[in-house]
Amino acid sequence: RSNLQRQGWAMEVVLGQVEQLPALLAVSQSALVRDWDSLTLDRALEWARYFQHLYDRFRARPQLREALGRRLRRAHPYPLLGFPTLGRCPQLLGLALLENRALPPAACGRLLRSLLQPPSAGTGPEPRGLALLARRKAAACLLALPGRPPRRLPGPEAQLQAEAQLLLSRLREEGQQAGEAAGQRRWLCGVLEQLPQPRAFQVVAAALALLKQGSGAEQAGDRDRDGSILGGYQASAAEDGCTAGLLLSWLLGNQERFSAFCLCLPCSLLAFLAGHYSQLSRSYLDLLTSWGSHLLYDPLQGLWVKSCLDKAALSWEELRERFSCLCQGSALLKEQTQAALKLLKTKDGNFQVCGLSVWTDLLMEV
Repeated sequence: RSNLQRQGWAMEVVLGQVEQLPALLAVSQSALVRDWDSLTLDRALEWARYFQHLYDRFRARPQLREALGRRLRRAHPYPLLGFPTLGRCPQLLGLALLENRALPPAACGRLLRSLLQPPSAGTGPEPRGLALLARRKAAACLLALPGRPPRRLPGPEAQLQAEAQLLLSRLREEGQQAGEAAGQRRWLCGVLEQLPQPRAFQVVAAALALLKQGSGAEQAGDRDRDGSILGGYQASAAEDGCTAGLLLSWLLGNQERFSAFCLCLPCSLLAFLAGHYSQLSRSYLDLLTSWGSHLLYDPLQGLWVKSCLDKAALSWEELRERFSCLCQGSALLKEQTQAALKLLKTKDGNFQVCGLSVWTDLLMEV
């Protein structure tokens, strides 16, 4: 009986310790980490590794596993926590801290070294899933540190490019592992839905831009070598086309999402993407047409104004700027944009006088 009592007391201590996991994850996402030094960070990482040790120790014991899971599910801020969370604790903590701008530079540097440290011999295969994501996220943050200027491509800032490159790389790996577009699509949706919406849109736009920038460089290089596009480039282009298709499918599959995407990105970047992706250009022109249809002409002010504030997403000046950017793009995009405006003008009565049709005025402006 005494031995059983000691075992019960020890298990209660473990359960009490496990109850602290939600608090640890909550603190890692709060402004309280601004007071953390390297020693405090080490203690937090030690706790995370201890929770992972509990997972390894008890995962083959159903009753104890269920007891730990029940204790975790009591936590209010994290109702979805369960026993498997213990096994992912170091990665969950690391990712939360990497996203927390309040973490001081010294502690952040210590965290990066911890996440990027290669696995020691005998620890099993290369990390997958969340562990691999944490290492890659740490690498992306390292690229943006002062004193380590990365090679920059025209367009998005360095960290955003790094995140986009990691997304493309992981998406291709997922395709090789799953062997089907449906598996890639599920993985992509899961990843992008975890990001804050503006950042998800920026990463997707950067990834689409990188696909076109990269394919252009490969094509030029292949032509320089033998005067023709090699089979390797054709295979790479086909793979890039499938990857772009998945990104566009996620983006264009929801009208509200696509509208938010267009509102949060610069019109110059949208024009670049529209010039390279016909599906996106058609949807973008349709969206601009919808927004423009909610403008009314105010004769007293001599201006086009929003007729319905909740539907007219753009002002006249913003709409004009977006159409101007499209007309400054490739010859094909300019022709497509002007043809769309001329058709809208014709449907609206083909007026030649200012103030009667927003499409007439736009054509005259751009």
